[in-house]
Amino acid sequence: MKRSSIILLLLLFVVVVSALECAFTVDQTQRAILLQFGRPVGESSYDPGLHFKLPFVQDVLYFDSRILDYDAKPEEILTEDKKNMVVDSYAKWRIENPLTFYRKFKTIPGALARLDDVVRGQLREVLGRYELKEIVAHKRKELLEEVTVRTREQLKSFGISVVDVRIRRTDLPPENQRAIFNRMRAERERQAKQYRAEGQEMAAKIRAQADKERAVLLSEAQKKSQIIRGEGEAEATSIYATALEEAPDFYEFKRSLEAYEKSLKDGTRVIMTPKSPFLKHFQ
Repeated sequence: MKRSSIILLLLLFVVVVSALECAFTVDQTQRAILLQFGRPVGESSYDPGLHFKLPFVQDVLYFDSRILDYDAKPEEILTEDKKNMVVDSYAKWRIENPLTFYRKFKTIPGALARLDDVVRGQLREVLGRYELKEIVAHKRKELLEEVTVRTREQLKSFGISVVDVRIRRTDLPPENQRAIFNRMRAERERQAKQYRAEGQEMAAKIRAQADKERAVLLSEAQKKSQIIRGEGEAEATSIYATALEEAPDFYEFKRSLEAYEKSLKDGTRVIMTPKSPFLKHFQ
């Protein structure tokens, strides 16, 4: 092979390698910047597509343009009413300006450290202005929106866009949980005593009412019994009176028999003369 052919092949190889080294592609989920000897080139980043650079002296640094996760460690926060609460939070964020991001942080871990400081600080400041019951029951959504806006504003100069800040859950510190449990138990015991006392009072009222109604019923029954007995005695007296008028001799005879029965019972011995009125019915 001639020397000129070898040189031509070498030149062709250099051209192909240089062309490949000059071109780079940015994916749809990425943004990119150029570095020359470790320093950013230009004042803008590269969007998805085909781009070119100087071969061998410039390098491409890619950044994920998708929404990223930040998961904070649970932190204890003091509320306006001086109560401690443990907040477990997280955030959604993305790299808005790769060039600014690189100049400020270089890497993702550096950005997460800064994001952690800002989110924690904003949570402490915003939640610390409200009482615990407001945070838990009423204003949680509004407060988190405020935290998101304040965090986004504070970090936009760092090339970061904060999409959302959320609280995964809120708890009380262990010592507070025990204190609240003890208060709840004491409250339940107090309510139980109150319910028992009210039940006993109600039972006493029911018994008193029952005794009253029983006394009334007995009184009415006795009254009716006396009325019936009186009516019966009156009826018997009337019958006796009628019988006496219709058959006075028989009535007198019957009364005598009753008198004999009472006088002569149990072997009683009575001495009377034959002319005694008591024996006239035997004559």
